[in-house]
Amino acid sequence: MTLFGMHVFNFTIFRENTITMIKKFSILSVFLLITSCSSYNSIDSFYNAHKNDNQVTAIRVPQFMLTMISEISPEMKAVVGNTKDLRYMQFPSTTTSRTQFLNQQMNGITGNSFIEIFRKNDELKRNVVSVRERKNLVKEILIYNNNNQTGSFLYFNGDFDPATVREMAKNEQFTKFGDNIINQFGASTPGINSQNK
Repeated sequence: MTLFGMHVFNFTIFRENTITMIKKFSILSVFLLITSCSSYNSIDSFYNAHKNDNQVTAIRVPQFMLTMISEISPEMKAVVGNTKDLRYMQFPSTTTSRTQFLNQQMNGITGNSFIEIFRKNDELKRNVVSVRERKNLVKEILIYNNNNQTGSFLYFNGDFDPATVREMAKNEQFTKFGDNIINQFGASTPGINSQNK
């Protein structure tokens, strides 16, 4: 093979390798973009997939009713006043396989886009508070609890002060808040998209 032929052959191989790398990079970039934007959709997907399950309580509080629950505590008033979307779901978790499944689902929702600010594991039991930040604000708060009998998540979307959120997580106020939502906004409350089967 002549020297010119060798150069052409090497250039052809280089070009094919470069095209292959560009294709792989493009596919990886699209995958990362989809993954990074999927947390809110994952909450939507989980909520919509499980709200009709047996023995599930699902509450989505409309904007105009948020003021009613802001009276629980001054800290909660500060959080609720900046909330755009508030959901609570409680579901049975009485078997090991079901608890493992729910724990994996919640880990998948938070993934890499949330920051865990509190976690307590006791075998399969979980108490986790995760947030998603943008600049100096917390944009999403996800509280997941599972005691091997019942699982629940409490989800806030809005603009929140990080110091207030961390203090509330430390004092377990979010856990108490979930119970208060059930008490104040049960399935019989009109105007709330809730189901209790």
